[in-house]
Amino acid sequence: MNLAEALSECPVMAILRGVHPDEIETVADALVSSGIRAIEIPLNSPDALTSIDRLSRSGIGPAIVGAGTVLATRSVHECADAGARFIVSPNTDRAVITTAQSNGMATVPGFLTPTEAFAAIEAGATMLKLFPAEAVKPEYVDSLRAVLPPGMMIVVTGGISASSVSAWKGRHHIAFGVGGALYRPGWNAIRVADSATGIVEAVSGFVGG
Repeated sequence: MNLAEALSECPVMAILRGVHPDEIETVADALVSSGIRAIEIPLNSPDALTSIDRLSRSGIGPAIVGAGTVLATRSVHECADAGARFIVSPNTDRAVITTAQSNGMATVPGFLTPTEAFAAIEAGATMLKLFPAEAVKPEYVDSLRAVLPPGMMIVVTGGISASSVSAWKGRHHIAFGVGGALYRPGWNAIRVADSATGIVEAVSGFVGG
């Protein structure tokens, strides 16, 4: 399964900021059992590369693991060595994108403006991450669609919750990067599963791909 397939099956990218390696498998199991298929571990989490390595080695069923907050090419190589299948960044950096591509990883760079979006596309981005999404209305993306390549997936990230996704209904090629509404440090597997179930139910009917 690649990232596009994962988000087509369930248009939610779980962002596990702050997760620890000793809990990563339990948390991931709770997410996957709820239907989530894409798991992002931000590099500013404690010992993030170990968490990525553990998931990539143990396997997480019908899901894939990637790295988030990837800001430098050196980090891209480290993530590839740990087994990350995709990288996510809050910004658009051509070197990061091309390095990830050379390592066989999907890339999801961040953008907010049309200039940033097209810079990411020109560099070869697999998808785009709209960040911070709470700064704009869904109609902003509608306007961008007039000039973006057809079918370009946009992962809407920043302030996303089960209640906020309803504003995006009726739009295709949209997925959601969900962080604090899905997982926070200290949450046990039961609470994560409950949160994940609510998010998955909220996005049912969305066309991720």
